[in-house]
Amino acid sequence: MNFTNDVNQQFAEFFTDERIKPYAYLLSKRLQEGNICIDANDLSTLESEIPYTKIVPASTLPSLTKFVSTDNENILPFVLHKERLYLQRYFSYESTILHSIGRLIENESNLRTDRVSSLKKIEPFIHGLKATASNVGIPSDQQIDWQMVAAIQSVLHNFSIITGGPGTGKTTTVAKVLSILFTINPEITVALAAPTGKAAMRMAESLKNSTLLVDPSIKESFKKLTPNTIHRLLKPIPDSIHFKHNVGNPLPYDVLIIDEASMIDVALFAKLLDAVSSNTRLILLGDKNQLASVEAGSLFGDLCKAIDHSNQLSPSAAEFVNQFIPDLDRKIPFDYIGQVNHPLAEHVIELNRSHRFSSMGGIGKLSHAIINNDENVLKDFIADKGDPSIVFDLASDEFIFENFIDGYKEYILEKDISKALEKFNKLRVLCAVREGVDGLYSINKMIEHYLSKHNLIKSKGDFYENRPIIITRNYKELKLFNGDIGIIRKDANGNLRAYFEDSEKNIRAIMPVYISDAETVFAMTIHKSQGSEYNKVMVVLPKKSSGHLLTRELLYTAVTRAKESVIIRTTADILLETSQATVSRTSGINNRFDEI
Repeated sequence: MNFTNDVNQQFAEFFTDERIKPYAYLLSKRLQEGNICIDANDLSTLESEIPYTKIVPASTLPSLTKFVSTDNENILPFVLHKERLYLQRYFSYESTILHSIGRLIENESNLRTDRVSSLKKIEPFIHGLKATASNVGIPSDQQIDWQMVAAIQSVLHNFSIITGGPGTGKTTTVAKVLSILFTINPEITVALAAPTGKAAMRMAESLKNSTLLVDPSIKESFKKLTPNTIHRLLKPIPDSIHFKHNVGNPLPYDVLIIDEASMIDVALFAKLLDAVSSNTRLILLGDKNQLASVEAGSLFGDLCKAIDHSNQLSPSAAEFVNQFIPDLDRKIPFDYIGQVNHPLAEHVIELNRSHRFSSMGGIGKLSHAIINNDENVLKDFIADKGDPSIVFDLASDEFIFENFIDGYKEYILEKDISKALEKFNKLRVLCAVREGVDGLYSINKMIEHYLSKHNLIKSKGDFYENRPIIITRNYKELKLFNGDIGIIRKDANGNLRAYFEDSEKNIRAIMPVYISDAETVFAMTIHKSQGSEYNKVMVVLPKKSSGHLLTRELLYTAVTRAKESVIIRTTADILLETSQATVSRTSGINNRFDEI
């Protein structure tokens, strides 16, 4: 073939059989877009997107070519399964996830009797964990104590998903789960993890600061929990894609809680589930509406959406859970009781009441309008100047921008490095793209220029005093990981050091020369912001369409990083266009549950 810069065609041309090339090309292209597989029967897509004209029906591939199998037993480059074509590796990942979930759920039946008995013995204690927020003026479906439902189900089950938007109480629910488990067995072993160190630290900190009225010994148990990234938990094998913990050497914990699970790609998801013992309780937390992982797969979202009717419990399950909910108006009502014939039935609970945002206004109403593409509400927000927590900067107003970034002077003027880090993390500019006038690099330069002009920083050289940095790769020997954020400051001897806070809130100083892969982080990408929260957020979207990059999930994720206020810097047309576009990633897992 002639030389081509098209990497997808380069991949396809590796295969000598002309019949597999069109499918190889499209599969390579779709994997770059985050899909795990392709619908092999969608010939119209094949014909419109590939540089090949000879296309045979997908169903004939296994019999025609030596490159395609129909299962995981014959290790061939491609697998055609239930009318979906995979690279063998991704089919294997998906199979591992499916079978691991099945293994965990199957083993629950052996443990259920003891777990039911243990819960009944401490019923009065569980009543003390009940919801206390007033139900006055709250929609009926939000009055139900879904936190307690999720907590009881998570104690009963080996595999649980707790999903919900910001402020719905996912970590509070985990605190209730652990309070119950520590009461039943004070020696139970628990691991906390998340895809990023920041998210893991935030979960551990929230548990330590829990306001639940429980015995001091339980709160002490919370304080002893050490957060980890998933990679650190599984223990990577140097110079390998494998981990020390796997199906042959499972993680040694009774309970494993994973936060921000929507960020986990299919490969890591498979390796994590593979390493979970059949007797372990695995609890996945996340927001199903958030951005999926940067790499291929949107497994958390797929699993959350596997069941048509969320939060549906069988009559016997609802009756059992309701005995632990003392208030009548918070019990599971008849509308949510019914038999659902699906392996994940009763294993996925969605929390739908935000205790941070009102659904009637502000960030809560805006985020709901974005994820549901409610154009009328979005237009009302754009036109309405009455909500002080929401500002739409449609003209890229310099005053609005400078007034926001002026908030960075608080951390710069703070002498105490621990307090400076805390103040820095109260606000952030979030960018949708890296390049261009509205991209990450340009916005960071604009902020540096403004702060330099006001004599707050002197941005000369790669490292300058008060430069905030984000680590962009793992430095295991330094115990620094991708996504960790620090500040450059002079030490007592006048030497520049990069200061970071660890999971115990201890400050570590590292010589900048050891950190070659780091970026300025006055502004950061929306993807990198996942797992973090800030009091104030400015979201910068490009003023021109960026194809498939701008989606409602991206904008929703950015807006919901803010706890108090958000400024959206874009045009009305781009805002509405972004809200209309949605992430659609193809996987086959929800069509394969009959294989469990």
